[in-house]
Amino acid sequence: MFSHITIGSNDMARTKTFYDALFAATGGPSGITDANGRLIYDHRGGRLLITKPVDGKAASGANGGTIGFTMESAEEAKAWHEAGVANGGTSVEDPPGERTGSAGKMYLAYLRDPDGNKLCALHRIEN
Repeated sequence: MFSHITIGSNDMARTKTFYDALFAATGGPSGITDANGRLIYDHRGGRLLITKPVDGKAASGANGGTIGFTMESAEEAKAWHEAGVANGGTSVEDPPGERTGSAGKMYLAYLRDPDGNKLCALHRIEN
């Protein structure tokens, strides 16, 4: 359904350090910077772009918005979360762990990136 997700940043160097660590924790590549100064991450068939806002205003996290990343295991989600916290992110919501809801059993870990964007690592647990 989605071709890509784009979010804003106020400090591209800080953001690259943060997201490079998240993607490294899941076996992904470091981001590349294109000619327009945008960071681009391609991993597992998805594309995340990060840019300074085109309108020149400050970037901010979407209130009520969450970007979810699929994880291959609970251990990978935990490593992703730890990498994020160690590189300027903030742990939010409940601590990382298993949850059961209408979508079944999952392992979830939530972070806010240095610009306030809410991120989620999700691993679906087979019953």
